[in-house]
Amino acid sequence: MPDVSFYLLASGSAQERYVFACKLIEKAYRNGTACYVLTDHAEQSQLLDNLLWTFRAGSFVPHQIYDGQAPEFGNVTLIGHRQAPDAWRGTLLNLSTHCPENFQTIGRILEILDDEATKAAGRQRYRQYQQAGIEIATHKL
Repeated sequence: MPDVSFYLLASGSAQERYVFACKLIEKAYRNGTACYVLTDHAEQSQLLDNLLWTFRAGSFVPHQIYDGQAPEFGNVTLIGHRQAPDAWRGTLLNLSTHCPENFQTIGRILEILDDEATKAAGRQRYRQYQQAGIEIATHKL
């Protein structure tokens, strides 16, 4: 069963949510954890891909958009709207509006909620995780 953490941001800004996501991705990379970022669609994946280059001066997180092909290197953050490949099921950052497929096989799931739309979708995912018997940690920021 995965460890699930919900991060509740005080701001309702999508930009702040994405910057916070970049910070979580950077932390996973520094800890040597392969991370997959699940998005709703290709445009959202591209937005995050661009932001990872610029969110903080001096930061470098190797990343690429997942197109169905595994990258050449192992410690690369993958960003995509498809199911995470097996080697990237250690940590999944869910920026999508739905539960990850086969979420029981993922080691750690991170969820970020801020405005009412993300909170409403997040409540549904919270219930799905809870019904699966998963303990959930909530962090108010």
